[in-house]
Amino acid sequence: MNVLVINAGSSSFKYQLLDLTAQNVLCSGLVERIGEPMGRMVHKIAPDSEAEEKLTTDRPFQNHVEGMKAVVAMITDPEKGVIKSKDEINAIGHRVVMGGEAIKESVIVDQKVKDIIRECFALSPLHNPANLAGIEVAEKLFPGVPNVAVFDTEFHATMPREAFMYPLPYEVYEKHRVRRYGFHGTSHRYVTRTAAEFLGKPLDQVNLVTCHLGNGCSITAVRGGKSVDTSMGATPLDGLMMGTRCGEIDPALVPFLMEKEGISAKEADTLMNKKSGLKGICGVSDMRDIHAAVEKGDDRAKLALDMFVYRIVKTIGAYIAVLGHVDGIVFTAGIGENDNITRALICKKLSEAFGVTLDEKANDVRSGAVRAISTDESRIPILVVPTNEELEIAMTTMRLVAK
Repeated sequence: MNVLVINAGSSSFKYQLLDLTAQNVLCSGLVERIGEPMGRMVHKIAPDSEAEEKLTTDRPFQNHVEGMKAVVAMITDPEKGVIKSKDEINAIGHRVVMGGEAIKESVIVDQKVKDIIRECFALSPLHNPANLAGIEVAEKLFPGVPNVAVFDTEFHATMPREAFMYPLPYEVYEKHRVRRYGFHGTSHRYVTRTAAEFLGKPLDQVNLVTCHLGNGCSITAVRGGKSVDTSMGATPLDGLMMGTRCGEIDPALVPFLMEKEGISAKEADTLMNKKSGLKGICGVSDMRDIHAAVEKGDDRAKLALDMFVYRIVKTIGAYIAVLGHVDGIVFTAGIGENDNITRALICKKLSEAFGVTLDEKANDVRSGAVRAISTDESRIPILVVPTNEELEIAMTTMRLVAK
């Protein structure tokens, strides 16, 4: 079964074509700068394998339809194509950020589903419109092929009320559905299942703290294989310090800064989402650049790193308290999987209170496989689990379509 996975943004989209029968990624790519004078398509054949071939095309893409047409032409090209015809695509899976309270699990797309995605525009103005556009483009170019929506928020739909409610007037929740929704759910669900298998525990009996650490960051408390709390809130801005997002701050600072700086609500939102976090403290958001600056004695880079680690440790500690018994702490995503320095700093701070012991040699090894980086004496196992959101979306799509 061939499943095309689409992750659509406002001016770009990522795609991946998977053969789930053979468990192969046939191709993947990115179409970006849609609507600009010059766009770009980066296409990889057999990605992350010895046979990988990368093809880059620079040309204008007026809209998402043009971009997707270019992808179809590429994957069915007589010389470079990985399938003969688009008819070989059996289903299409879409990443959708916000399902609100109306959709709590992945669904085959129909008009009602599209209406709900549209109703969530107010809660997710940057993502849901683009996600819906991706669905509508797929419907146009692949008539009759089932589309499946997989939501970032669905894994967190199991949070209890005391975890997801904000202590605002209850009528605010009733009128506007303002509450904690959580994000990165597809990643947290994938690494939860993978970690349970690695630990040899049934999914419904595993308790984990899963740390998705990349440019965007979130941590989830998992009890019995289900999310019971997560650090992101009504939007992906809440929680941890991130690449360019501030994370948790005193909410009174928003009107304070608007008044003192003479900025609008939109400008305040941009300040918190695009100009804060690691970038706001030291000028750069890439952790590799921060480590290099720390090595040179840059005080603000060290402050940014210390703040980043501190907030992660504080959240992990809180979630260990929520769970009581923890079978593992899981690191995933760009920083979580690849940054041995940051992992070591986090684990060092956890060691005294929780008996976490890092195996420094195991921590310094880079591989794409699931691995333990704790010693046998560690009271809580520490795992690195490479995330694969596209595979999770594709497998979910296959299960729904097979029904």
